[in-house]
Amino acid sequence: MKHQSRSLSLVPESGKNQPPGENNIGTQLDVKQDKDKQLFVMDVSERAALQIARGVGRYFRASNCAVIAELPLADGRRCDLAALDPRGDIVIVEIKSCLNDFRCDAKWPEYRQWCDRFFFAVDPDFPRHLIPEDCGLMLADRFGAEVLRGAPEHRLNAARRKAFTLRFARCSAFRLQQANDPDLSPVALL
Repeated sequence: MKHQSRSLSLVPESGKNQPPGENNIGTQLDVKQDKDKQLFVMDVSERAALQIARGVGRYFRASNCAVIAELPLADGRRCDLAALDPRGDIVIVEIKSCLNDFRCDAKWPEYRQWCDRFFFAVDPDFPRHLIPEDCGLMLADRFGAEVLRGAPEHRLNAARRKAFTLRFARCSAFRLQQANDPDLSPVALL
């Protein structure tokens, strides 16, 4: 499917002369049109998050870890990326595609109860000094990632580890089955 791409900036008239950054309240959108003239609109920060997720996924895959995106947790939250290593250790990665995304998110401390290690993953332009020191830090782009700061370990108890691992496996299997048979209705994990 061939796409033509262009960017739009939805900046109010009052903000047109402002420099980009924290005071700019506009949203930049990427608009693509395929050969059938269907339009696809994606927030630029959403696209950046997908590219960071791809790079982090490649990093974990190269480390022999299974990775799943958007894993629903038992408390109703959904983590950006979860990785399971061959020993059964669990890592959760929170992706931050821009400063506004980081500043508006207060839920990330609650992810620690579901993993052995917690990381933030950001792109090279992100102001990394804002990431809390008690969290791991990964730098990523669409081609890969590297760990700039290791995450402190806080081991899960056996019951929570088993529950998380089972959730990881079931969600992965349901997604694989859905990909093989798109006519199936999606399954909600309980």
